Amino acid sequence: MHSLLVLPTQFTDQVSESSYVEDVFYALATVCLLLVVGAVGLIDAGLVRRKNMLDTWVQKIVCALLAGGALAIVGYAIWEIQYYQALGVPDAIGQALSDWWLFGPDVTTFSQNLDPAVSPQADVFQVFLAFFMAYGAVAGALLHSAGLERVKAAPMYVISAIAGGIVVPVMLYLTWGSASPLTNRGVHDYIGTYSLYIVVGVWALILAWRAGPRLGAFEPHPGTGGPVPHNLGWSAFGVILLMFAAPFAFLGCGFIVPGSGYFGISMTTSGFGIAAINIFMSYVGGGLGGAIIAYRTRNPIMALIGVAAGYIGSGTSLDVGKPWEILLVSFVASFVVWGTYRLLHRFRIDDKKIVPLALGGGIYSALAGGIVGWGDKTGGYFGLTGEYAPQHATINPGWQALGVLVTVVIAGVTGLIVIFALEKTIGLRVSAKDELRGLDEAYWSAPPPPYADGPGSSEPGSGNGTIAERLTTVES
Repeated sequence: MHSLLVLPTQFTDQVSESSYVEDVFYALATVCLLLVVGAVGLIDAGLVRRKNMLDTWVQKIVCALLAGGALAIVGYAIWEIQYYQALGVPDAIGQALSDWWLFGPDVTTFSQNLDPAVSPQADVFQVFLAFFMAYGAVAGALLHSAGLERVKAAPMYVISAIAGGIVVPVMLYLTWGSASPLTNRGVHDYIGTYSLYIVVGVWALILAWRAGPRLGAFEPHPGTGGPVPHNLGWSAFGVILLMFAAPFAFLGCGFIVPGSGYFGISMTTSGFGIAAINIFMSYVGGGLGGAIIAYRTRNPIMALIGVAAGYIGSGTSLDVGKPWEILLVSFVASFVVWGTYRLLHRFRIDDKKIVPLALGGGIYSALAGGIVGWGDKTGGYFGLTGEYAPQHATINPGWQALGVLVTVVIAGVTGLIVIFALEKTIGLRVSAKDELRGLDEAYWSAPPPPYADGPGSSEPGSGNGTIAERLTTVES
């Protein structure tokens, strides 16, 4: 009976045991990236006022799906171009786009029917496409966080789709992958500091600037006590979920080579065990730094985002650094993020976490990685020679800084074009009336919270209460 279930396979190498081991590994990493989206949602659900919580969840999920789905259309094919170029495939750009866009043969054909001489490790690369979609979903979820409680759904969806479908893939091609143009010259990344965090940070800065602050954020407003978190317990739960999901997700940012070891995505020599230790060490350093700031300023938010500050701030170093180095880098990262937040507050930019974490922490991460990994070998691809020989390039601060400059310029120009265009056409911001009554009621006809949102309200997070008073005191 069993023999009847054994079907002939055209190319058995594509579905070998080792191939399936890698498939399972990257599939788990993909699931954990999706859990990161959930963690970001929980953090935001606690930071917004109750009258906006339902809409926050709906917008975040749709933004994540749009960004991830848009990336699958042609974004993954853009990233694949680097390997086609490294392998000397004729018309590398056209062939990569033809093979790996959403309707291409490598995406629509079962791996056992693809010739490994033409499409090696097809099954693994197909699973990696799902990993990239989850990566794009994280970008969409983070971008949504920059416009909480005031940006309309339509422009938010357009921003997520364009960023996830075009801008993030282009930066992935340039900076993430062992044969990418900048990596192949010495730029080093691991968790996507350039292509995800710095890009999102720049777009978030432009969005928060053009949308303006929420009513009552910096100046008193007669209709509201201002945007104060209604339940930091939700945010704390989101941080815990993030701590569980991120290690497995980030370990997917590398190559497993049986018999040779684990290599970072830029072809740096690493170790699965050391990378795992480093990730948790970044939680310790960032969390302790955030806790010091939180107790010093009586601002509980920093105690929560310190963990994220730690792993983002050491994101380019996690595969090459020693645990004690990661502890120091992540500890300092919390203070960099806090300094960025204070700078934004001075310029009346209403964003407490995305720009400080992604842009401030991301730039710091890139520069710190150049110091921690200074002299380590990187770039190239397995089995190649010449300009793409494995580990022919060297990590150094200069190339890391150049990578930051290129990323900020590309993200800045594209972000300004897209967000200004949306501002001048469909508009970015909800009406003041809808903002005051709450987006749950405005969009979904959900009943308003049982408490008013005025200056005299006793609703937790409405503008009064112990936590609100402390936050107001800190921010003033």
